[in-house]
Amino acid sequence: MNIKDNNGRVLRLLSDYISYTPDAIDEEMIRETMEYCKVSVEEAFRILILGIMDVFDDRELKQGWFSHMFSCLDSRKYENDPYKKTIKLPTVKSGQWEFTTESYKPYEAFVYDDLKLDFAGRVIPQIGFFEKEYSYPVVKQGGREWMLITPNEIETMKKPIDRAFGKVLTYGLGLGYFAFMASLKENVESVTVVEKDPEVIDLFSRFILPQFQNGDKVNIINASAYEYCKSAKGYDFVFADIWHDPSDGCEAYLRLREYERADCSYSYWIEDTIEYYLSLRKDI
Repeated sequence: MNIKDNNGRVLRLLSDYISYTPDAIDEEMIRETMEYCKVSVEEAFRILILGIMDVFDDRELKQGWFSHMFSCLDSRKYENDPYKKTIKLPTVKSGQWEFTTESYKPYEAFVYDDLKLDFAGRVIPQIGFFEKEYSYPVVKQGGREWMLITPNEIETMKKPIDRAFGKVLTYGLGLGYFAFMASLKENVESVTVVEKDPEVIDLFSRFILPQFQNGDKVNIINASAYEYCKSAKGYDFVFADIWHDPSDGCEAYLRLREYERADCSYSYWIEDTIEYYLSLRKDI
């Protein structure tokens, strides 16, 4: 089987696992595997995943993909994130929107960063887990998780936050993680947020924005990103985050890119992942 086919196989296996049985591994299984095999917690997790997916004897997948995929994450790193240390999210609901708290179980698998592409063209998803329960704030729309302050959010926002400067425009509000982090930067003059849902804006403005250290830098506009981008001028940096995952992100990404301006810098959430899925279309 070639690399392209194995990429697809690995992504399907992991998608099924995370969608249906992300907490199939528990503490006792990890402990027994570590003791029996004399391995680290990450290696024990990998061994168990390979067994559950029935690919333990597939040497190509085991060495080329699954040996670089799993990370035992340090919860202290994420608890010390400036947003998580500052913003205290209330449990509140308005219409179809809800601010609440969810958690990962010990050893529950989740995607914690944008996928990586190695020198041979292998697509390596970044799968993380914690050894203890980890709580995170979340925005739900109609019961579906839409915006979460998880390791994935924190890791995938690093590049656009680092790049942000001057007058910043961002599409999508959520819990305001990008707006908060960008507003902390001395080289960021202002952060304009375009959000189409007035209920989200209302909840955010009442409960979250007052906790911002530099809230005076933040301006929220109730508008559609697809309409606003057609005439957006005077910004130095634009960041878009209006999709849930690649399934709805590819089309939105392509639409927004049509209105890029030469005098502005642009960044898009999980762009590497989206570009990978768009590349598959070209191969069909």
